[in-house]
Amino acid sequence: MTTRFAAEDSALWDTHWKSLRYFNLYRFVLAALLFVAAAGTPLQGAVFVAAVSKWHVALTGGYLLLTLLSVMSLHRVRRHFNIQLTAQVLLDVFVLTALMYAGGGLRSGFGWLLLVSLAGAGLVGQGRLVLFFAAVATLAVLVSEFFLALRNEFDSVGFFQAGLLSLGFFATAISGRLLARRVLANEELARQRGVALRNQMLVSQRVIEEMQDGILVVSQDALVRQHNPRAEALLGVSDGSASALAMYSPALADSFRAWQAGATAEPEPFRVAPSGLTLRARFVPTESSEHDVLVFLEDMGRVQQRAQQLKLAALGRLTANIAHEIRNPLSAISHAGELLLEELRGSAQERLLTIVRDNTQRLDRIVRDVLELGRRDRAHPEAIDLAQLLPLFREEFAVKEQIDPEVVSLDLGAGGVVCFDRSHLHQVLWNLMGNALRHSRRQAGSLTLRLRRGRGVAGVELHVVDDGAGVPDELREHVFEPFFTTHSRGTGLGLYIARELCEANGARLELLDNSPGAHFRITGGGCSECQ
Repeated sequence: MTTRFAAEDSALWDTHWKSLRYFNLYRFVLAALLFVAAAGTPLQGAVFVAAVSKWHVALTGGYLLLTLLSVMSLHRVRRHFNIQLTAQVLLDVFVLTALMYAGGGLRSGFGWLLLVSLAGAGLVGQGRLVLFFAAVATLAVLVSEFFLALRNEFDSVGFFQAGLLSLGFFATAISGRLLARRVLANEELARQRGVALRNQMLVSQRVIEEMQDGILVVSQDALVRQHNPRAEALLGVSDGSASALAMYSPALADSFRAWQAGATAEPEPFRVAPSGLTLRARFVPTESSEHDVLVFLEDMGRVQQRAQQLKLAALGRLTANIAHEIRNPLSAISHAGELLLEELRGSAQERLLTIVRDNTQRLDRIVRDVLELGRRDRAHPEAIDLAQLLPLFREEFAVKEQIDPEVVSLDLGAGGVVCFDRSHLHQVLWNLMGNALRHSRRQAGSLTLRLRRGRGVAGVELHVVDDGAGVPDELREHVFEPFFTTHSRGTGLGLYIARELCEANGARLELLDNSPGAHFRITGGGCSECQ
């Protein structure tokens, strides 16, 4: 707070010093004119009386020298403002009164120059100091008239004119001061509004830069005038030098033309090839002179992800509250089914009991998977050597799924270390491999775990590939959605949980092009957090 007030006082004082500098420039010009007039006028035609006309050149020359020093000192010394102003005004009063006396009194016209000097002092000075200047000038003029009266005959008209001039001194000084206060108040108000406007612009600019939505300012001719950094990221524009909207995105340009034509339907989301994102545009007209249009770009993937997170959060709260109420009856039903299977029943009863057992296991697996989502933020990352982990995981997976270990092919490459929660990584691999096994041919080498050097945080990529039919194009955008499954006995949570656990550990799970079956890649999981 102290620094801010000091800055405001400094700005106010800058105004005073600048005014004083202009006032001194006027004094210097006046002194120069007086000196030139005094030096260039012959003695016979001088305006001064003969008794003093011999030293008026020296007086104006000294005045010129002192005003020059004042102008020069203001560029170096910015202290004792009132003292400098007082000294300069008193010098003006002394010199101009002396010249007025030398010129024979008020008829010489130098008294009017005193009015100008007092007006300038009123504009520059502060407080009651301007009244002091007017009082000093009044005394100087009256003393000058008194000495003229002693030297010549008494002139009552001269004293009357001196009195009127003195009243003019006070009126000029007070008027100048009031005008200066009004100017300073307006200048301070303009400065404060300028500061407020600048702060508002900086805040608005920062808000626009940090917005998650892209913003484009587009003219009626579909030319992009401005855009924020988020728009560049969403549209995949690297340099931002494009000016036509079609150069940013042809689909966006088509939507803009349709909106201009009066289309009332909401524009359809469109896919941007450079960034690989699906965006939705919203057009808002403005009241600018050019009638520019604001184009808001929203990442549909982020919207869908947020909706899914809200959905899973609500589901997580629900299952957390009723987990025991669901699992306890399931356990009782499962146990009763096992007991009934031990009794001698017909084939029809055995088939019905098998249906009951299978569905209770499926319900229990759904509850377990959903509860697993609540533990995604409880990550305890550690440095894991994949070259050692993957062979052990293959053996465990083969035993659990009752398959030949040769079904899973390992390609460890140069190996690699990732920073990952061990239980989370085990869950991710199990979900991916279980999904791959379900769609594979279950032959030797049908599943592949491949390690490659990449450009991720840890410089390691883990690929999971199967030899199945692959993921159809129309289903690729839905494979990570919760409860989406193409298997009659699946829960639809495996891939979603795998991606969530990867993100909780700073990694990324992606679905790549079929090669020839489904191809998933895990990147990231850097070891900086484990050090």
